[in-house]
Amino acid sequence: MLNPELKLNTKLFDKNVEQIPIRQGFGEGLLEAGEKDQRIVGLCADLTESTKMNLFAEKFPRRFIEIGVAEQNLAGVASGLAAMGKIPFISSYAMFSPGRNWEQIRTTICYNDRPVKIAGSHTGVSVGPDGGTHQALEDIAITRVLPRMIVISPCDSIEARKTTIASVDTGTPVYIRLAREKTPVMTTEKTPFEIGKAQIFWKSSKPQVGIIATGALLHQALLAAEALEGKIEVEVMNLSTIKP
Repeated sequence: MLNPELKLNTKLFDKNVEQIPIRQGFGEGLLEAGEKDQRIVGLCADLTESTKMNLFAEKFPRRFIEIGVAEQNLAGVASGLAAMGKIPFISSYAMFSPGRNWEQIRTTICYNDRPVKIAGSHTGVSVGPDGGTHQALEDIAITRVLPRMIVISPCDSIEARKTTIASVDTGTPVYIRLAREKTPVMTTEKTPFEIGKAQIFWKSSKPQVGIIATGALLHQALLAAEALEGKIEVEVMNLSTIKP
């Protein structure tokens, strides 16, 4: 059964469950965080609307920089701003950031322990018709090995908003993994969230099988648990924080 302690969306198994792109939560979270903290600045690599950073850019045009299709510069400029006391958020498709600019993230951000927050959108195979060139399958692997980097893969738009806001205060580099397609809303505003803490979304009195899921695929894991109810005892964990 769904863990009642987490106050999850009770309609998440309905066919007409509300679905919102996870990246939308990032945009809303960045806007909310920016309203509270003047140190926050946004930088994008020519994908402002696609990554939903346009919400921040429209409200705070003097705190937003459009870098253009230059992902290496995106990381370098953000590192410099962080060195001057800013809290930069940078966004692009994950295939390009952290994909194309991995070395700059490694050297200028992580080795210097700059609190730059990296939002990589359109991850995994969910981008569909965009093709293999845009399907970031390696982003978790290449970010979790970086020193001081926190890696978070929120399961829905609400958790993405909470992730974005919480990342402001880590004082470290953070990679936030976002999906393109609309994703079922599984959590609620009352669902607790804490960086570094996993949660059991589906509980069982005598579990026989454990499923660990992260990001948008968590919904598929919950559907499997519901289908197996009464046959195999299953517990499902939401591992939103990949590292630490």
